[in-house]
Amino acid sequence: MIYPMSKKAVLLINLGSPDSTSVSDVRKYLREFLMDGRVLDTPWLIRWCVVNLAILPTRPAQSAEAYEKVWTAEGSPLVVSSLRIQEELQRRLGEKTVVELAMRYQSPSIESAVTRLKDQGVTELFVFPLFPHYAMSSFETAVVRVQELAARIAPAMKLKIAAPYYNDPDYIDALAASAKPYLEAPYDHLMFSFHGLPERHLRKSDPTGVHCLKTQDCCDIPCVAHETCYRAQCYATVRAFVEVLGIPAGNYSVAFQSRLGRDPWLKPYTDFELTRLAGEGIKKMLVICPAFVSDCLETLEEIAMRGQETFLEAGGEELILIPCMNEHPRWLNALEKIVRAGLA
Repeated sequence: MIYPMSKKAVLLINLGSPDSTSVSDVRKYLREFLMDGRVLDTPWLIRWCVVNLAILPTRPAQSAEAYEKVWTAEGSPLVVSSLRIQEELQRRLGEKTVVELAMRYQSPSIESAVTRLKDQGVTELFVFPLFPHYAMSSFETAVVRVQELAARIAPAMKLKIAAPYYNDPDYIDALAASAKPYLEAPYDHLMFSFHGLPERHLRKSDPTGVHCLKTQDCCDIPCVAHETCYRAQCYATVRAFVEVLGIPAGNYSVAFQSRLGRDPWLKPYTDFELTRLAGEGIKKMLVICPAFVSDCLETLEEIAMRGQETFLEAGGEELILIPCMNEHPRWLNALEKIVRAGLA
């Protein structure tokens, strides 16, 4: 009996971006993003009221203004960088392995990517979320959406999901290599600013129900919960990074940015820490955002612009954003290695 050869493919997934800086496109993006039950995890009716009655009347115009500050001639920095990564990975893997890119929200959509893969006869799909750390509002929602759409569009397609790579040695080496030139010049303090999460997200992702955020040092106590704990994985990335580059304990700190609403989010908050550290005499601040592999609104506008303004107003003299890895050669090498292992 002759069996048909399998055709393998890779699907890279990033968060997404509005299609343009128009208020209508930003509103469309925010509606899709915030109506995701893994992002705003309240009952549907409450979520609908919060999003449509409290957020969308005013937030799109504010966000559109922020997007205009970082938009390039080619479009959204996140989408542009992700497309370049896709193109380079495709070049490295060759024509026999298809590499697709999708965004969890907006374009290019996961649905269109899965449809294209089916039409090309793909039978095995390696799904690689471009999120180093596990979170229900990023990694999990992307994976679940792919699974849902593949089951409907291409039920015969076999899926393999990449694990979060927050402590993968090649990822850490790439992160360190991309940051090293900025760390070679004199500086006073290095801040690791990760995207924040509501504390309840960590509790919901804790399979034991008794570990996450139960003690001050929960992230230092080995537990199966760390496999889906965003905070523990963030701290693991920091530990590996500072070990590779030999950064002394007193020269860096960790904070969390981008909180929304009144519920408690992961602390300490980045904007509060920038003010505190400037007040304590820190003059030259470096900020790195390892939760993102591509620069986006949260790095370019929230940190490099608003964060710098906050720091300077509090008495600091210079804040430098260390860019995300984007298309750094060491990151592309690491990505290729992880993907090839996943396809094997």
